[in-house]
Formats: sequence, C-alpha cells, structure tokens
Amino acid sequence: MVPVGVEIKETEVSDEDFEEMKGFVRDYLAASVESEEDGGRMRWYPWHSADYRFNHILNVVDLAVDIAESEGADIDVVRVAAVFHDVAKLEAEQDVHAEAGARVAREYLQSRGNYPESFIEEVCGAVVDHSYTGDLTDVSLESRCLMEADLLDKVGANGAVLMILRMGYESRTHMDSAKMVDRVLQRARDHTDRVVSDTAESIAHRRIKRVKWLREWLEEEVARMDAEGVTDR
Repeated sequence: MVPVGVEIKETEVSDEDFEEMKGFVRDYLAASVESEEDGGRMRWYPWHSADYRFNHILNVVDLAVDIAESEGADIDVVRVAAVFHDVAKLEAEQDVHAEAGARVAREYLQSRGNYPESFIEEVCGAVVDHSYTGDLTDVSLESRCLMEADLLDKVGANGAVLMILRMGYESRTHMDSAKMVDRVLQRARDHTDRVVSDTAESIAHRRIKRVKWLREWLEEEVARMDAEGVTDR
C-alpha cells in the first residue's frame, strides 16, 4: 500500500522511446551539414562535426543522468533535455541554438508519443536554459543537472585531447602541448566554480586531477626533449 501523500510517478519515456530520440538527433545533426559546401562553419575542426556533436550529446546524457540520480531531479526530463540540448547546434548560430533546439524538441515530443504538456514544457525549458551564463541557482533543478553535465564534458581527458588535436589544425608543434593543456585546466577551474551540486563538483575535481597529471607529464617529458635538442622526425 502506498502511503498517503506520496506521489506516484510513472516513467513517461521508455528506453525504446529514448533510443528513437537518440536516432532522431543523430540523423538531424547529420542532415544539418549534409548540404553545406566545404564543411560549413569550420566543420574541419573535429568538434564542429556531426559525429563529435552527437558524441558530446551522449556524454552529456550520461553525466546529466548521474547528477540527476544523486540530486533527486526528474530523470526523464533531464535525459530527454540532454539528448536534445545541442540538436540545432550545427544549423543555428551559437547565441540562438538553445532556443532552436527547444523548438525541435517540442515538435518531436508533440508529434510522437503521448507526453503531457507539462513534461514537454519542462524539457524545452531545460534545453533553453542550458546556454544561460548566469548563476546556476537561478534555474530549475533539472536545468541545472543538464547545465552542469554540459560544463563537465569540456573538463578532463576529453577536453585535453580535443585541445591537443586543435594544435595540429593550428600548425603547432608538440612543444606547445603543455601550454595548450593549461587552457583546459583554466577552463576546468572556471567551470567548476559555476557548478552547484556536490555530485558535479566531485566529478569536476576527479577530471581536473587527470588533466593535472597530463600537464605534469608533458612538462617533464617535452622539456627534456627540448633540452636534449630532440626534434620531430
């Protein structure tokens, strides 16, 4: 018997439905760049490709669900908002991609399934909120979980590898690698200052520790190579 006053919440999004959402978002991103000439807006950078953007979305989904579970947020709202949060990233300008993504999410949810309007509003609200640059305490718990996850994906080994990849596109040598990783550390500290939940802060500190290790190894080994006059072959 369920105690009086306890709200029963049925899962609104089945795993099968969620897989369909992921497939839709993947295809939408691919279609966004399909007709563009020369790769569109700097698509030759790996993080501006449909593949990278979809991988980022999946990372954010996983992180957001972990945070939501620990913080007591509505997991369905969080994971659906997470999967749609960057759906329009490759077709809309940066300053309006969140609103554009919310429109795509709304159209999808209203045309497929029988989702309550209140649920759709919460999802779309979180998608819009994810680009908010102010204090995370200003938004709903579900929005905050998504925003913290989005920030954390840019922290740690993932962010460091992307920054090192960028060196090649900018014709930099390995000698600059430690300096480039310094940028990741600074961004990680900035992002950590923004997160609110204990869960997100714990994840951030673990990821920062990994980047610090990489930074130390690069500084030691690349400096030694430079001192010994070793050059790339």
